[in-house]
Amino acid sequence: MRKGAKRKVSQREDNKENSTKPDNHKEHPSKASTRSKRVKASHPESEPEYLEEPRNLEDLWKAAFPVGTEWDQLDAVYRFKWDFSNLEQAFEEGGKLYGIGNNKVYLFGGTEPQQVPFKGKLEIVYIPIVVAVVSPCPPSDKIGIKSVQRETEEIVPMKEMKMDWVPYIPLDKRDRQVVEYGRKSPQIFVLGCTQRRAALKHMKIDRLKKFDYCLPYLMPIKEEELELSTEVDILFPAEPNPPVYCVFDWQFDEVEEFADDRIKEEELSADQKDAFMEFVKEKVRQQKRENREKKEARRQAFEKMSVEAKAAFENLKYYKFYPVQTADTPDISAVKASYINRYYNKAHEVL
Repeated sequence: MRKGAKRKVSQREDNKENSTKPDNHKEHPSKASTRSKRVKASHPESEPEYLEEPRNLEDLWKAAFPVGTEWDQLDAVYRFKWDFSNLEQAFEEGGKLYGIGNNKVYLFGGTEPQQVPFKGKLEIVYIPIVVAVVSPCPPSDKIGIKSVQRETEEIVPMKEMKMDWVPYIPLDKRDRQVVEYGRKSPQIFVLGCTQRRAALKHMKIDRLKKFDYCLPYLMPIKEEELELSTEVDILFPAEPNPPVYCVFDWQFDEVEEFADDRIKEEELSADQKDAFMEFVKEKVRQQKRENREKKEARRQAFEKMSVEAKAAFENLKYYKFYPVQTADTPDISAVKASYINRYYNKAHEVL
């Protein structure tokens, strides 16, 4: 065999081995080039959220302080999302409080605890009400304080109870000066209260209870409307027995017969009869004295009034607003009433 042939074979084998080895001189593609690019997932554009535009008078009913509501029940009043859109609409064209000339609207709030159906069961609910008084001037600057528990009635200045008529500014006017708004727009006033709830814990009980018995006051326009009660509340301390509570009407009841009835009912012992009768007579004298003072106070107040003021009082209009029924609020349709309080008596219209 030729030497050259052997060399060629071995050379071919060497070449074959070299061809099977990786080529160290060939450039390797970088990791960045081999790594696939991330593609961001395209999310469909979400629908834009539209917030309901607040109405100009949306918080008007809340601005009117619920006079006479116990402080510890205020949260119960706002438990529901009450709808007073009927009050707002009353200020729009065609509404009861639209186009009232030179008059202004004075609003005060209150609550009426009633047992009403809600979600299949009966509940005691504090129903908010708003009374609108149409008048060229404030209907009163006083507050009445009266209840069955209180022996006497008090008529005090509003400011003594930290209350006053304050202008209400609609939402779309609150970025302007109040003075400018007051000159150019119809004015709405609400009866507000500046008493801070945080300070109540430092208040004396008697003072605290006065707020519970407050009633917006209105001087009777006609003498026959003046409430001159012939009834007196009797709370006689019949120790060692419980106190005797009853109502005596001097127009229909006779004192001795009234006392005998209490003895028959075993509310009073026989040896307490004379003391009880004297107690009742003193209460009657006190009530008659108050009635005379009321008549005199009314007479003097009207004498001081101008002709224009008297005419304004004679033409006062009161509108009582209840919340509008919604799916989220109790059904109050059966408990609506025109009665406002002992001073205003009944509303001209319930809305």
